Amino acid sequence: MREQLQELLEQRVLQCVSMPRNQLHECPAIELKKQSFANRSAEIVKAKANGRVKEKVEEKENAAVLYEVHFQYLIKHRGLFYMEEEVEKRQAEFYKGVLVRDEKLKENQGSHDDREGILPAFAQREEEQERKGFRYDRLKAVQYAERWWNDFNPAYKKFEVDCTNYISQCLHQGGAPMRGYPNRSNGWWMQDDNWSFSWSVANAMRWHIPGSKLGLRGREVNSAEKLKLGDVICYDFEGDGRFDHTTIVTGHDADGMPLVNAHTYNSRMRYWAYEDSTAYTPNIKYKFFTITDDSEDN
Repeated sequence: MREQLQELLEQRVLQCVSMPRNQLHECPAIELKKQSFANRSAEIVKAKANGRVKEKVEEKENAAVLYEVHFQYLIKHRGLFYMEEEVEKRQAEFYKGVLVRDEKLKENQGSHDDREGILPAFAQREEEQERKGFRYDRLKAVQYAERWWNDFNPAYKKFEVDCTNYISQCLHQGGAPMRGYPNRSNGWWMQDDNWSFSWSVANAMRWHIPGSKLGLRGREVNSAEKLKLGDVICYDFEGDGRFDHTTIVTGHDADGMPLVNAHTYNSRMRYWAYEDSTAYTPNIKYKFFTITDDSEDN
């Protein structure tokens, strides 16, 4: 089984940088990614993939294998070279030891907290909060995002749907102060194995950042190219008003467009629009937030 999966990964790597050589193993997701790059006049010039089996279930003549693939893509964009990385979660099925099906698992759009639906009807009660001035250190936020993009800091709780928790950690490392404990519907915080909705739920963070007057806050801008390092993008994949995902800007391409890091489906230096995501739909909506602090409120 491992040998067949290894052969499959070798075919995927080959497909990344050339036309598919083996139609049997052609991966539609890679073709989608290549087309997304081509639309920006970018290309994958080198690729590498390493797989790791996470779980194996056998039943008589059938077997299912859950595994992860760490892809690294060297991207050339108008003379600029940068490395994009992502971890794919995949499932392979075997019959009598022969690979019969392999698919990428859909990128998770859900929330780990069903109470997300009550938001944004929560009270900020800013007047009860003591003002704690801070200066947002964008470099520290990005350094943290790079250090933990494919790992989990043991100092924080880990979630199955971890995207917003990871972004909160980055923002906190950049100097954004926690406030509001212990009211989960108030402020932005994680403490004593407890946390606010805004810390860990994408839809809650989408409303907290522009609505907050103290501590972590920001203002909405109307286009992605206006975002700076350490800024935040929120994603509503279905366009239904309920935001599902959060990323942080960690770089820019040759056109000055954001490249982002994210958790859940761990990725770094990914093009912000997520057009190559399995969660992408034509109805997708974005919110672009630049983080403000006491030195730059305006």
